[in-house]
Amino acid sequence: MCRLYAMHANEPTRVECGLVRSQNALMAQSLSDREGMMHGHGWGVADYPEGLPIIEKQTWAAFHGERFAKKAARVYARTVVAHVRRATVGAQALENTHPFHHGVWIFAHNGTIPNFGRVRMAMLEAMDPLHRVEIDGETDSEHIFRYLLSLLLRHPERGLLENVQAGLNDVIAWSRVVDPGARVGLNVVLTDGRRMVASRLNRSLYRLRRDRVFDCPICRKPHVHHKAATDYRAVEIASEPITQHDVWTEVPNGCVFQVTEDYGIESLPLGA
Repeated sequence: MCRLYAMHANEPTRVECGLVRSQNALMAQSLSDREGMMHGHGWGVADYPEGLPIIEKQTWAAFHGERFAKKAARVYARTVVAHVRRATVGAQALENTHPFHHGVWIFAHNGTIPNFGRVRMAMLEAMDPLHRVEIDGETDSEHIFRYLLSLLLRHPERGLLENVQAGLNDVIAWSRVVDPGARVGLNVVLTDGRRMVASRLNRSLYRLRRDRVFDCPICRKPHVHHKAATDYRAVEIASEPITQHDVWTEVPNGCVFQVTEDYGIESLPLGA
């Protein structure tokens, strides 16, 4: 298990309160989530301040020291992905720490592929060689990321949402071949800074859609330098509700969804 957070907006937005200062900020979840579990095996934050991803990752817990808080305070971007890790597959090492990246693509995962050592062989065989040779770590998460990128490379005629749905369904099918009763955990976030796709399968996930600028009750300030001619829009995604004052919607289990151009949600079924 891990905990993740993502934000995608039409204007640069600060996320320090969601990552550090709010009632159930990601940093607080790294110490103890709603089930009392610690996620202390590393953290990472990725954003796109100038259109290309900037990623900082560490192998210690987010609640240790000031680095996570300092990184969160600097983030001011339209797209952000953050992750705190509880290791299930792969050692506590930088190459196994989320988010993973390739070019403009950023990826984070909360979940586990049971019997990954056996499922891995099918994934590698189906993966494009260009991505197979670039796997740096041991995690099931990085293998999922590289397989999804393989499908994007091979099937540009399909949309991003359809490719992610197909790729995750392949992972589920391979897992069922190894163990028909295995409970696969596939909460993922994939973005290139302009588009964002996420999924929920057998792990908790919530989302929040904002359609206006507001004064944050935590810091007492708006999180965006708003342009008067623009209607502010944003979608936030989190393993657990980050704030108490907002109405977070639980994402239905067994779906993959994308943030649309008008910052709505388009969904497809997963794992059927």
